[in-house]
Amino acid sequence: MENKKELINLLLLILIAYAFSLGFRFVYIEEVKNISSFFWQNQLMINNPDGYYYAEGARDILTGHQSNYLSPVNAPLSILTAYFVKFFHIPLDSAILYMPGIFGSLIVIPLILIGRALKNIWIGFLAALLSGIAWSYYHRTMFGYYDTDMLTVVLPTFAIWAVIESLIRENKNYYLVAAFFEILMIYWHGGLYNVANGVFIMSFIYILYVYFIKKEDIRNKLIFLFFILIPLIKISFIIQILILLFLYFSEKFIKEKKFQLIYLFVGVGIIYLAVIGIPWINNVLHNSYFTKNSVNAVDNIKYFDVVNTVREAGKINYNVLIHRISGSWVGFLLGAAGYLLLILRCPVAVVFLPMMVLGLFAVKGGLRFTVFAVPFFALGNAYLFWFVANYLSKFFINEAVAKYFKYIFSFVCMGFTIYPNIIHDKHYLTPVVVNKNEVEVLKKLSRIANEKDYAVTWWDYGYAIRYYAKIKTLIDGGKHSGDVNFPVSYALTRPQIGAYNASILAVYLTEKDRIENKKYDFVKQVMQMYKLKNPNEVYPFLLKSLKLPKIKENIYYYLPYRMLNIFPTVAIFSSIDLKNGKVFNHFFYSSNTFIRQKNTLVLGKDIIVLLDKGLIKIGNNLLPIKNFVLVALDRQGKTVKKIQQISTKGINIIVMQSYKKILLLDDFYYNSSYIQMFVLGNVNEKLFKPVIVTPLVKVYKIIK
Repeated sequence: MENKKELINLLLLILIAYAFSLGFRFVYIEEVKNISSFFWQNQLMINNPDGYYYAEGARDILTGHQSNYLSPVNAPLSILTAYFVKFFHIPLDSAILYMPGIFGSLIVIPLILIGRALKNIWIGFLAALLSGIAWSYYHRTMFGYYDTDMLTVVLPTFAIWAVIESLIRENKNYYLVAAFFEILMIYWHGGLYNVANGVFIMSFIYILYVYFIKKEDIRNKLIFLFFILIPLIKISFIIQILILLFLYFSEKFIKEKKFQLIYLFVGVGIIYLAVIGIPWINNVLHNSYFTKNSVNAVDNIKYFDVVNTVREAGKINYNVLIHRISGSWVGFLLGAAGYLLLILRCPVAVVFLPMMVLGLFAVKGGLRFTVFAVPFFALGNAYLFWFVANYLSKFFINEAVAKYFKYIFSFVCMGFTIYPNIIHDKHYLTPVVVNKNEVEVLKKLSRIANEKDYAVTWWDYGYAIRYYAKIKTLIDGGKHSGDVNFPVSYALTRPQIGAYNASILAVYLTEKDRIENKKYDFVKQVMQMYKLKNPNEVYPFLLKSLKLPKIKENIYYYLPYRMLNIFPTVAIFSSIDLKNGKVFNHFFYSSNTFIRQKNTLVLGKDIIVLLDKGLIKIGNNLLPIKNFVLVALDRQGKTVKKIQQISTKGINIIVMQSYKKILLLDDFYYNSSYIQMFVLGNVNEKLFKPVIVTPLVKVYKIIK
């Protein structure tokens, strides 16, 4: 009867915490429901660019047709989504909108189970309330943030729960469950291999503590280590399952044989260090998140490393770190104090450390990592509040009052910790990846092009293009290393002849290397094709009239207005000395606000345009104005412009009247294909043919 009551309480608390987490996510739906540009065919669109990658795979699974070789039909999230759509009979676009919240809110279950394992289900419940809506966790599991993040924290938290149960109860059923969740989480996201390694190491340390400090028998715990060692060995998961089943059914035999502890210790240590530990540590230390090199060398050709341009991979300060984990400094410090107290009183909590350390690594690795620490700082908060409540309750004479006080006090304290997160989340209205007008363009493009064709554009828009237009891209959210970014960057930032040459060569080499299963390296292969000796010769060479290889695919030049905001980042990948890695400096400045004062335009604190003198003051420097351009869209949507040349050199000023935007550009940017074709409407009709022209997107077809 007691067990039944405990089960009912467990299920009730899980239901309440899950309902709170999931229900709160509807705030975003309510806040954006009147923004028509966020909707396509009456369906709110997703707000994470990477989501369209997995959506493409799910779409192709559902249709039974793989649209192109890049479609991730074997990705776990694509498979899960396809089954979700089939089971619930809902549209795919609805599934990818709501799945992040539905699955992300499952975080409450392992947290409450951890509380139960630690003999206090209430602290698990309190931690679940906070974790579900903490800043970074909410950001990455809100409705619309369709990505692997929806289970990237849930699965390892389940694994940690099973590890704790295994170490406390020494039950082989939990051994198998822990190993299963580790296999599942590594299958779901390869990066979680690092968490599994950390959990193994912390479990080993805890077992040493039990043996040397508590003087307890650890034979069963060492056998458990073999179970969580198997997921770390890089072999087929089927073989992993077979080995685990063998261990499961032979566990009794191993115990009965009473192998000397030293043999078990040595066996675990040798297997781990030789097969797993040393290679793992080497890979971690050479990971780009650790090295943060600005340049990536490929066969002695030095490219700019993309990790330096991804916002969520950039370094963050401690204030951002703390708020993303706990919502406030007070919440963070109390969570840290609570965790230290928890380790002192329940040393098995040391297995939380890998996730907490990974979260704190965000200071160097980027804000994407903070989410891993959220559940365990929340457990620290909950434990501290319960500990204080328990201490204060001793001053009550009436036991019933004391009991209720503990629950009320800890709940109220957690409420104050949750509050800053609620305030933040309510105002976190992230925009959709592509708006309604952009989707209309992509859908129109899908009717013009076919699946074998390519779009040349920046990688930020790659997945959305593949999902809506059903054509291939040269780069995307996963394929964007410095070497593959180079030709696309070049095509967008050089004059139109260079864009034409780079685009055709990039498509030709991409298809050729795919068919021949060779490594793609644009610069190296162009050097070989045209017998160039120095990689830097590629820059001027591609600006010539070249004899280009024949290609079957059509190429569409996709130029969105939104790319203007990241254009300097686009340029940097082909603005680098390919021999020594030195980045070239170019001038680009844009402003949506300015103040007109007689004959001056004040664009910013240190930038003033002196119209009567034909000069621009940037800080303490005076530079001449070369061209002053007024450009606007007429009623038919055509670009009209007026150009006034003021001097033969200097900075070019473009006033985009229809967009209420001013650009200050040097000649490098001014002459780029993107500025000329999208902003100024200057198109070399021998090379490019307009296909779709709208205020937000312009699409040109390359004339072969």
